[in-house]
This record gives sequence, C-alpha cells and structure tokens, in this order.
Amino acid sequence: MQRRDFLKTGALAGGAALVGGCGERPSPQPEPAAQVAAGETPWQEPAFEHAEATIADLAKSQADGKLTARALAEAYLARIEAIDRSGPRINSVIELNPDALSIADALDAERAAKGPRGPLHGIAVLLKDNIDTADRMRTSAGSLALAESTAPRDAFVAERLRAAGAVILGKTNLSEWANFRSTRSTSGWSSRGGQTRNPNALDRNPCGSSSGSGASVAANLCVAAVGTETDGSIVCPSNACGLVGIKPTVGLVSRAGIIPISASQDTAGPMARTVADAAALLSALAGVDERDAATAAARDHLQVDYTAFLDRDALRGARLGVVRGMFGSNPHVIRLLESALAELKKLGAELVDPVEMPTQGKFHEDEFTVLLYEFKDGLNAYFASLGDAAPVKTLAGLIAFNERNRERTMPFFEQEILQMAEAKGPLTSKEYLKARERCVRMSRAEGIDGVMERHKLDALIAPSGGPAFPIDLVNGDHYTGTGSSTFAAVAGYPHVTVPAGQVFGLPVGLSFFGRAWSEPRLIGLAYAFEQATRHRRAPTFAAGAALPGG
Repeated sequence: MQRRDFLKTGALAGGAALVGGCGERPSPQPEPAAQVAAGETPWQEPAFEHAEATIADLAKSQADGKLTARALAEAYLARIEAIDRSGPRINSVIELNPDALSIADALDAERAAKGPRGPLHGIAVLLKDNIDTADRMRTSAGSLALAESTAPRDAFVAERLRAAGAVILGKTNLSEWANFRSTRSTSGWSSRGGQTRNPNALDRNPCGSSSGSGASVAANLCVAAVGTETDGSIVCPSNACGLVGIKPTVGLVSRAGIIPISASQDTAGPMARTVADAAALLSALAGVDERDAATAAARDHLQVDYTAFLDRDALRGARLGVVRGMFGSNPHVIRLLESALAELKKLGAELVDPVEMPTQGKFHEDEFTVLLYEFKDGLNAYFASLGDAAPVKTLAGLIAFNERNRERTMPFFEQEILQMAEAKGPLTSKEYLKARERCVRMSRAEGIDGVMERHKLDALIAPSGGPAFPIDLVNGDHYTGTGSSTFAAVAGYPHVTVPAGQVFGLPVGLSFFGRAWSEPRLIGLAYAFEQATRHRRAPTFAAGAALPGG
C-alpha cells in the first residue's frame, strides 16, 4: 500500500548537494528535482571498472590480490562524486562516511594477517539515513530537525555489517520520515537531502521511502544497500530502479536503532542488483537481538547462509498463485506480466491463475490507524533513546520545529500525518487494538495464509509496481494502482521483488510473497526466474522514458 491508496479508500496515509562528511551541512533550501531540457544532449557515463560487479566477483578479486578494500571504496567514492554530485546528479547519497577509507585500510590489514571474515569482507555498502551509526555520521530520517543528530550506539543492522567486514560508505537519502509526513508528499524528497532522481530516467521518481538506497545501487554507487519498509518502501524503489529487494518477515532483522514508523510492520532489508547479492546481505543482517523482542520468534527460522537457497530449478513443480487483482490496468505492464507468466510455466511452475485475495482493499483504513498509533509511540521512544542530546524530545516537539522552520521544512507539502499521529492515544486504546486485530486477521488468516492453504501454493505472485511515475513536487506522487506490497507488509510476511522487464525503458518487477519465514523458498523462486530471464539492465541516466519517436 502506498499513501495514495489511503486516499482512495477515504483515509490518509504514505537536488541538494551531497553532504560530504561530518560537519558539512546541506543547503538550507534543497533544490527541487532538476529539470531536463527537451532535446538535451545525453550525458555520457564515464567508464567504471566495477559496473554491475557482484559480491562474489569482488570477493574473488580481493582473494586473488587484484583488488583491495581501499581501492574498491575509493572507486565507489569517485563514482559517487561523478554520478551523484556531478553529471546526472541523481542525489541519492545524503552523507559520506569520513572514516570509510581508514576502515577499508584496517580490513585490508586484517585480510593480510588473518584472512577474510566472510563474503562481505571489504565490500562497500550504503545505509538508509534512518539507521543509526555510532560514528561521525548523522542519522536524521532526512529531516532538518535531526540534521545534527548522532546516535549513541550502532543499529543492530550496522553492527552486523561491521562484524561481517563490510565498509559502510555513507547514508542514503530517503523520503523524509520514511514517507510518513504528508498525504501529498513527493517520494525521494527530504528537507535535509532534497530530491533523489531515478537513474533509469532522470525526470522519474525512484519511489520511496528507500529512494536513495534504490537509486544508488541501480547506479552502481555501491555494491548493495540496506533499505527499510513499513509498506512498500523496499519493494517500490526496487521495482522502480530495476533491483532485487527482499522485505523480510518482521523479526528476522532487528529494528533496534532504526527510526521507526510501526512496531508491527517495520523491517530493514537488502537491496541489490542480483538475488545472490541480496541473499548474501540478508545472511549478514538476520539475527536475534535482545533489543528487539520481535526477533525472538526468528530463533527457529534463521538461516546461516541464505545463498544456499539459490536454486536454478526452484520453479520446477512450484505452485504459484497469480493475483490478477494487483495487476492494475496499464496494458504495457499487463503484456510484460503475461510474458513473465509464460516464462514461469516454461521453467516448470504450475500457475493457479487467477487467485483472489478476498480481503484486498478492506483494511487500508485499519492499517493507517495502526501506523498512526505506533508511529507516535515508537518515535517518542526513539527520541528518548538519544538522551539529553536529542535535538527534539517528542513528536510534538518535531511538529513545533517544522512550524518554526516552515520555509525550509515544508516548501512543497505539509505535516498533517505527524499531526494526526500526535492526536492519537496510547497503544492500549480500543481503536488501536481493534484496528490491529482486523489487520492481522485480514492479512494473514483471511489473506495470505488462507489463500495459500486453500490453493496449496508455494508462493503468491503479482507485479511489484508500475513503471516509475514523474517527479512532481507540485502535486505529489502519482501511484498507478499496480502493486503488491500491502498484504505481506501488514501481515509481517516476506516479499521478494526481481526485475521482470521494462516498459519504455522503465523497470517493472515481479513479486514473490508468502507465509512467515518463507524467505528460503522465495529466494529460490526469484533466483530461478532471474537466472532464466536476466531482465536487469544497468541505467543509462536518460533524460526521460524511452518513448517511441523520442
């Protein structure tokens, strides 16, 4: 579900210069989306030796002594300068880690002395700017209110990546407050970072809220990135940017140290150019954490290595339910999906076509109610975790800050969702409890679990979303009615998206989603489809969509 879906059901929902390190502030008034003149000479992308390189490729090069962690980090930092700050200026990175090269040097020394820690040793990654890092970088959720906020402790996600030997290059831009501020917001825009652009077509939106994570990985500014999702914020930017995204079961990856929206729906997850890379990153991220009670349920379901489930034959004999109610009405998308279905059958899958989700569209208002209550509770708790140094102490204080700084914080859209959340009571409220019960029931027993049991399915499939819509700071986002994030998001179940082709040069993804803890099966299915079709295309940084005669 996207913010516009709330509106459709009568409820409400979902470039500045690169910040180059600690202490360097973004422009007080970030630029809106850059305008691309008609007939403009296409920008010529500079050669990049690591273009489309995988984790396995780069790990082998380091093992063979042909590459160091420092050289890899330097190459990506140079690419960020050339692509993100200069050239097409996709504006996906909000801040660079001033310690990245020294961390890389230490990892190179460790490799020489002891060998690698694992497949992520020396691999360059980016984190969404709502994930705490206890270093010289800020964690702001894209807001000016937290533009100088430093975390007292790493998020569990950051801890796991450091332990695996990854080099955190920096933080990515996002839709401010993870797209939970206004009903008219523009995805990929934040008051701290400005507007992120889609590298496949610069006038198009990368979708949100993990917009910077999606755009940066697609543009080869890092090997992979971590995004977060409440409903669609990993799936949608992965779809729009032509990536693989894994939205895990809630509890598989700890949310400790991540600026929250919803305790029942939030999760971090990998965004990468291949299923194998996403699986490798998930292996590092997953784990039980005493700071997040939801992870206790994952103890019996954790896998040491999710790449073990990469199976080219996974589709053979698989029963897949085709959810045509999520296809939308775009004929170009429908034709692409029909081609994907034909490919799935050729690969041995048995399609149950169609299957209906009887509760589809019936719990949008309940979901929004749940998110409002949980956002207020979770955000106030997060502010408290920052201690006395917190720039703002409460959601009410955040609202007041935005009003005092209206010209900089709200030049395009307001903060009515923040105000609606502030008006809600505690999580013991009857309104909240009833809405949460309905969400759980209609997304699980009457939704994914019920449908999959009735049809004996291995997974449900649907389009991840439609082609990227234009950036529009005047009117806000334009969702097209195609997409499949909501059931898995509300249920807290896993969802994997993989490129399925392009419409006028704009990527469209195919989604596999299913029961709780079914990541191994979904990864296998997505991998089999990916390997047979190879639909991922590196972006060309075109001015706009590839229209006939254009």
